[in-house]
Formats: sequence, structure tokens, C-alpha cells
Amino acid sequence: MEKDAEVIIRKTIEDVMPGKAVKKMLHKLSLTGKIYVAAIGKAAWTMAAAADEVLKEKIAEGIIVTKYHHSRGDINNFSIIEAGHPVPDDNSVKGAVAVVNMLKRADRDAKILFLISGGGSSLFEIPPEGLTLEKVCGITQQLLASGASITEMNVIRKKLSGVKGGKISKYIGDRKAYAIIMSDILGEHEDMIASGLTYPDYSPVTEAIDIMNKYGIQPDSDVTDIIMRQETCVKMTVENHIIGSVRQLCMSAAMHAMELGYLPHVITTSMESEASDVGKWLAEFEDRSWERPFAVVAGGETIVKVKGKGKGGRNQELALSAALVLQGKKDVVFFSFGSDGTDGPTDAAGGIVNGMTIQKIRDKGLDASELLADNDSYRALKAADGLIITGPTGTNVNDVSVLLCR
Repeated sequence: MEKDAEVIIRKTIEDVMPGKAVKKMLHKLSLTGKIYVAAIGKAAWTMAAAADEVLKEKIAEGIIVTKYHHSRGDINNFSIIEAGHPVPDDNSVKGAVAVVNMLKRADRDAKILFLISGGGSSLFEIPPEGLTLEKVCGITQQLLASGASITEMNVIRKKLSGVKGGKISKYIGDRKAYAIIMSDILGEHEDMIASGLTYPDYSPVTEAIDIMNKYGIQPDSDVTDIIMRQETCVKMTVENHIIGSVRQLCMSAAMHAMELGYLPHVITTSMESEASDVGKWLAEFEDRSWERPFAVVAGGETIVKVKGKGKGGRNQELALSAALVLQGKKDVVFFSFGSDGTDGPTDAAGGIVNGMTIQKIRDKGLDASELLADNDSYRALKAADGLIITGPTGTNVNDVSVLLCR
């Protein structure tokens, strides 16, 4: 069953690689003249490589801003800047400034093409006037530890940015601009992908304040002042096109499970609850009296309210909590992973467990429940040889969890 899981993971990631979809969209757009390209996000390099194949010499200049270690080498006419994620750093500003300067010097009759994927919220940043990057990072770190959802976080990120929430538009001017976007956001919140870089910001100031109050975020007075001065909506003229989604990720996982003989049940593509709670809930499907073998598939982006000092990520927490429910069970495997190949501040994409995982952890002298409470899922799963390691994949359409039962 572990081999089945490996096949599903590999083939599912292959299915959601952006190259084919980017090429298809570019052929549909039939762009002419000089084109300036800004590729931003965890899948930026892969998307830029696809654009280079289609547009070739039409690309006058391109810039890739992606996460550290997500570049796969030089691409014609593109410069590459790797930056911080999930918290912005100096290179996030360097990348954003480079794109802004490229837009400023672009020919007036040139086309602008954005290639956007998840991760752009931290990888691409210019703080608004009067706010330091340090302050932006401080609020980001508080939000990451609070258990706020990605959409709640991005409401605030828009307000604390000089380029997101459509503010990049002031550098585009009257040039024709397009955006091809890989969605890692649940539901119909396209304006939240990369904090709405090429979408108007419709979220009211009061919403940002309410979210900070909800999670006990304590901003300095200058941060509050910046938020209160933000415009609710910015005029935006970019033509946006969405490719890829967590739904596609789930459908691919279900299809490949079916190819291996499992009857698939896709139960949700919008997971947003606490990771440890979702893991227990999904593991309990093992008791269903469904025809076997079956596969339970769920997608989305769970949250982790950090209370401990351990190391891990939402998919690893999800898998470890499932292992606690499945301990002692036979003919069952559960795995959860991020399509981008990274889960939290670790080198793992997620975790894979079975009925023996908790015993393996115990055999190493560790307590799985204590490690979960300390947000130390990485240590627990490593002890049980339960980490999923893929390396950066070049795509990013959220997370998927699968329960295999025979």
C-alpha cells in the first residue's frame, strides 16, 4: 500500500505541473509585440520556462521571483531572484523592486505578462511608505502562529503592502497587461492568490482590524495607522486567467487511486480547519462499511495554531494525528502532502503513516501525543520513517490528503 501511495503522490504532482496549462493559455492569448514577463511565486520558474518555450524572442525581459531552492537554472532573458517564504525578507523587496523597475522602463506599447502562483504574498513585497519590512514580518509571524486562515492573513497582507491588492497597477500604466495564475486558494477567492497582486482590493479596512482582534494580533500604532489609510479598492486593468486548482489536485489523486483498484471518494476540496482535528476526522473514515478497497480524498489548506516549540507543518501534523487514530489497524495507509513539495519550515512535503507508525515512534522512546502537542510532527514522523520528501516540485495548488483502505 505504501508503494500505491508513492505512485499516487508522484502521478498527482505530475498532473498539476503548470507547464502544459501555461502554454495552452499563451497560445489562446496570442500575444504580439514586445512582452515583459514577471513570474512570481513557488511555481514561478516552471511557469517562466513554459512561457519561454512559447514566446521565445518576443520576451524583451523577464524576472522570476521564487522561493529559495525553487529555481532550476537559467532561462533566456530572465533574471532570477530567490526570496523568503512564508515570511518576507530583503530579497522579497529586491525582487519586487526589480519588477517595478522593469515595468517603469518597459516600452509604452509593450505587453505585460504576470505569471503568478501561491507564495507570492511573502516572496514579493514593498512595504508602504511609513512602514518597515521588519514591522511587516512581525505581523506575518504573528498571523502564521495564530491559526488564521490564508484568506484572513491575506486581507491584512494587502493592507500592509505597497504592491499587493492591485497596487502594482500604478506601475503598469496604460499598457495592456495579462496574468496567468495558479490558484492555491480555496473557493472563489481569486483576489487572495498571492494577496491579490493583480486584483482590486475589495476588503474593507474594518475587516483587517476585526481579523487582528479575532486572533489577538497586537500591532504597533504605526501599523494600525497604515491600515486605516489604505484604499478599499484599487482600479485594476489586468486581464486575469486562472489555471490549476486544488480541485484538479484532488481529482487527479482520486483518478490514480482508482487506477490502482481503489474506489475513490472525494469528500471535500475546501479543508480549512485545525490540521490535527482534520487528521483525526479523515482517519475515522477507515471504519466506514464501504466496498473495499477504497480511497478517501480531501484537499484544501488546514491551519495550525502554534502552541509548542517543535518543528513541522500542517500536512505533517495532519498525518501524525491520523496515525494516533489508526494505530493497530491493518490494511490502511494515510498520507498528506503539499503539491509544492514543502510543508512548513521543513524539507518535507508532508507525512505518510499506517497502523504501525505510533508503535515505531514509541520504539524510539518518543511519545507521539506529546510531540503533536508540541507541534513537533517532523521529529515524530522522521522517527517512524514517515516523512514525504519530494523536493521543490515546481507547482503549487494546495494540499491533498488520502486514506487508502483494503
